[in-house]
Amino acid sequence: MPVAETELHYGDPFQLLVATVLSAQCTDKRVNLTTPALFARFPDAASMAKASVAEVYELIKSVSYPNNKAKHLVGMAQMVLHVFGGAIPDDPDQLQKLPGVGRKTANVVTSVIYKRAVIAVDTHVFRVSHRLGLSQGKTPEKVERDLNLIIPPHLLPVAHHWLILHGRYTCTARNPKCNKCGLTEWCPSANLN
Repeated sequence: MPVAETELHYGDPFQLLVATVLSAQCTDKRVNLTTPALFARFPDAASMAKASVAEVYELIKSVSYPNNKAKHLVGMAQMVLHVFGGAIPDDPDQLQKLPGVGRKTANVVTSVIYKRAVIAVDTHVFRVSHRLGLSQGKTPEKVERDLNLIIPPHLLPVAHHWLILHGRYTCTARNPKCNKCGLTEWCPSANLN
């Protein structure tokens, strides 16, 4: 895949962080339908930090878990503003201190924005890594460790998107398109589907 990048729409690091928080257990397509109105009203940490949870909720209620995500977004914006001076941290461990930001979200933001040598393991990466025999890890953290051992550090940020997009469009959960996959020659799962 020559162009492998996030499908989330964003204008700056803060907006990518917001979109990634919203994407947890939700499709990027749904998030991209939701964020234009959200970013028009609250384009940065300073404006979102002043928002009420109810205001944010009204703009994101079509995504999964909007109550929790609205609380997280307001708290996250306040912490970005007051603890990090309005800047999005470039360290995954620092990012995980923000409300609503787990390891996957922190790795997405730091790999996309700062090109850090980290890989985020979501459901697509987890599934594709198992099917391709890249990992047998039972947790996202174990799969992440396995991928870090076999993928050169400079390729980790793009490998994340290779695996996600492959899982989203070819190696799908229910009906993988093995007949259209360029990896069947090396895939130990190809003959099982």
